[in-house]
This record gives sequence, structure tokens and C-alpha cells, in this order.
Amino acid sequence: MGSFIGKRLLAVIPIFLFATFLTFLLIHLSPVDPAEVYLTAAHIHPTEELLEQKRQEFGLDQPLLVQYTQSLMKMCRLDFGTSYVSNEPVWNEIGLRMPATLQLAFSSIVLAVIISIPIGFLAAIYKNSVFDHLSRVLAYFGASIPQFWLGYLLIFFFSVKLDLLPVQGRGSFAHLVLPSFTLALGLIAIYSRLLRTGVLEQLQEPYVLYARTRGIKEKVILGKHVLKIAIPPMLTGLGMNLGKLLAGTIIVEEVFSWPGFGRYFIEAIFNRDIPVIQAYVLISACLFIVCNLIVDLVQMVLDPRISWKGRTDQ
Repeated sequence: MGSFIGKRLLAVIPIFLFATFLTFLLIHLSPVDPAEVYLTAAHIHPTEELLEQKRQEFGLDQPLLVQYTQSLMKMCRLDFGTSYVSNEPVWNEIGLRMPATLQLAFSSIVLAVIISIPIGFLAAIYKNSVFDHLSRVLAYFGASIPQFWLGYLLIFFFSVKLDLLPVQGRGSFAHLVLPSFTLALGLIAIYSRLLRTGVLEQLQEPYVLYARTRGIKEKVILGKHVLKIAIPPMLTGLGMNLGKLLAGTIIVEEVFSWPGFGRYFIEAIFNRDIPVIQAYVLISACLFIVCNLIVDLVQMVLDPRISWKGRTDQ
């Protein structure tokens, strides 16, 4: 297990270098002058003298390779520079907004798992029943409706018409309900169908027939064996979506005015706040890698057929 984790962590290094280099290259290929952006954001008229002074201050007069190396060394020390807009360290700004994104992401994941597991499991057990057809309709609806449209519909019915929940912002548990459900519905659609397919495949396996001929109770076969083996593919999807949610659920945070990481990134794009954009890309890449590593570990714990050696050799 230690060897597997070590190899996966070593694999992070080239991905990290690629993500930082690509971000650095794209920013420098754009026609935007960071020095001019900084002065504009500070409401200072960008004269040639001031532009030259800021370019020297930011190190923009250095060769590109020197700039990238210096930027990389700073990022390794979690020094992402200073925001052009707030004039505060980017790391501090992210620290203020990350708890809101973490809260929204984990509540959405928990809600999706709690709802999708029973739906997917029962839809497979009662295949082609009314419940199965209803779960299929729910999956189609959840997968096809855009999140921003669902968010506005929920606000209209539950906040404007029924006045049951707050429209936007972050505060009490009630503020968390609508954005969490908006994010969770699409995940429920995916996970419930993945689990249904996995359970149906497992029900055709010889070990299920063997267990039934031995007289083992159906509840034990389904709950202890079939469900346990059918869940890992769902966990794979969970890992991908968890990284996406932690990187900032941009649309939902914007619809519900949720003060999270994704909304901060959108504001940075509009303001051309380059240090924030660089930090966002790097942190997003790291979150995806860590989440997938955690999912791999959980999968191997749940399914002993997945060996550490086999994974290590990949």
C-alpha cells in the first residue's frame, strides 16, 4: 500500500509541472499586459513610466523561463502572489472562500449518495417495475436539465412562491438546501444508473446462484455481496465529481450568490486577476489528483479482488 501511494504521489509531479507550465504559457500568450491590468484594477492611469515600473516589479522584464521558474518556486511555497483587485495575498483570499465551497461540495455529495444508493439498488432489484421506470425518468430529468435552470426553478417555487427557503447567500442550514440539491440532482442521475447497472451485472454472476443454492438468505446475498461489489464503479464517478465540486461549482455558486471558490474564480476572470487564475488552476489540478487517489484506496479496501500490486504496476 505504501509503495502504491508513493508511486501515485510521484505521478503528481509531472501533472503539476504540466498544469503550471500550461497556465503560465496561456497567460503570456494572451494579449493582456498584467502590469496594465494591475494599474487598471487599482484605478491608476497606466502611463508608460508606471507600466515599465510595474513590469520590473512583477519580473515581467525577465526571460520567460526565468519567470516560470520563479513563479514555480513561489507556488511550491504556497505563495501565489497578491491579488490585483483586493491587493491581499491570494492564499488568504482562497482561505476565506474555500470553507464555503467545501461545505457545499460535501453536502451535495452526501445528499447524492444517500439518495442514489437506495434508488439504484431498488431499481435493479425490481427491474422493469413502476419504481424502475420512475427512477429512469428521474435520471433523464436530472442528467438533462441545466444546473442554472434548475437553480432558478427551485428559487422561484421554494423561495419566491412558497417563501420556505432563502433566495441566496450563505448562513444557516436553510441556505444550503437549494444549492446542494441543485448540484446533487445531476449526480443522483448518474450514480443511480451506475449502481443499477452494477447490481444487475452482479446478479448474473455464478457466485449469486451458488449462494442461493446454499440457502443463504436473499437479503444477505444482496446486501453483503452484490451491493458491496457493485458500488466501486460508482465510487470512481464520485471521485471525479468530488474534485470538480471542490474546485468550485461555478454556475451554482453564481446563481445562489454562494461566496465560494468558483465564484471568486469567475470574478478573477472578469477582472483579469492573473495571480488568482494561476492559483485556481493549480489547486484544481491538485484536488482532482488527491480525490482520485482517495477513491482508488477506498475501492481497493471495498473490493479485495483489486490488488495493491496490480494497481502499483499500472
